[in-house]
Amino acid sequence: MGHFFPGTVSFPIFLFMLGSARCWWHFGAKQPRVFASSHAQLTPPEGIESADLRMPGVSPQMNESYLCSAFPLDSERDHFIVGFEPVLSSRHIHHVIVYGCEMPGSEDKAWDCGEMASPRGSYSHSPVCASQPDIVYAWAHNAPELLLPDGVAFRVGGSSAVQFLVLQVHYMRAEEDDTSGIRIIHTDRPQPRQAATLLLATDGRIGPKRKEQLEVACVVDESVVLHPFAFRVHTHRHGRKVGGWAVREDPKSGTDKWTLLGQRDPQLPQMFQLVANQSVTITQGDVLAARCSMENEEKREIKIGPTGEDEMCNFYLMYWTKNGQTLEQNMCFSPGPPIYRWTKSAGLNHTPKRK
Repeated sequence: MGHFFPGTVSFPIFLFMLGSARCWWHFGAKQPRVFASSHAQLTPPEGIESADLRMPGVSPQMNESYLCSAFPLDSERDHFIVGFEPVLSSRHIHHVIVYGCEMPGSEDKAWDCGEMASPRGSYSHSPVCASQPDIVYAWAHNAPELLLPDGVAFRVGGSSAVQFLVLQVHYMRAEEDDTSGIRIIHTDRPQPRQAATLLLATDGRIGPKRKEQLEVACVVDESVVLHPFAFRVHTHRHGRKVGGWAVREDPKSGTDKWTLLGQRDPQLPQMFQLVANQSVTITQGDVLAARCSMENEEKREIKIGPTGEDEMCNFYLMYWTKNGQTLEQNMCFSPGPPIYRWTKSAGLNHTPKRK
């Protein structure tokens, strides 16, 4: 069996996901085995190998640092990622994201991939990828390991568009010689169903002493049938509940039918878990929507932003397809409150009740 990563050379990646907001962006089973402990090492099944994506002993000198490192893939043949395991050596990590890139944003061993470069930083500043990145996996808040359903995998390397995996780590505090990362569980045996991850996220502001709903919705306008199987939510400390829905309009009555994909308290471990209905399919013309319920008990206004003192409203959805074709556009944004609302901005009706 061939090597997943040829050699040990590291390069890198970035994207601050909430930068340029869009209010209506067009996106173009067996159960997953989710492990309860984030510390126990996975025992891969026969024919499966593992490879570590780890930071190369980085030393972020400032709080709220975003650092990236890239890993070239085997360009001679396809490989198939079937699982992820966090391998963390720092207590100061806010989140870790694995991106897929055609080319990384930098050739440095590690680089600053935050939204803004800092003149005090010791790392050069570059984006995650040289072109649009694909989100493969995200970890935060003590989430456990994840194995995908049987026959489902992310195709990388070889003839795929993903020739590098880029590891992004958000450090809440300064750190010394950190080697945290993600263990990739993979095989070179082709899998019948191809996985991908899409993200719905918002911009916006939450007024002082105020409860707020942050909403986002996108039309699927590509001819792809999506089979969602797992979801993950992410906010900071002001998040109370995050949910995602598939919405299909009745062509005769114009009534929107909302199907819950998943809903979770973001203060719990932010793991990928099963969608509520495994038989749901999403087709061209359907809408994907997400909402974050926030409560700001502070006297200051809180904005969406990259630091721990800001907020985020993210709903990740993993899906698989049968024919190997995935969405070309896997990210969707809205400007959030007070500008964007499902009913006024997106024209949606019969929306779920706010709780």
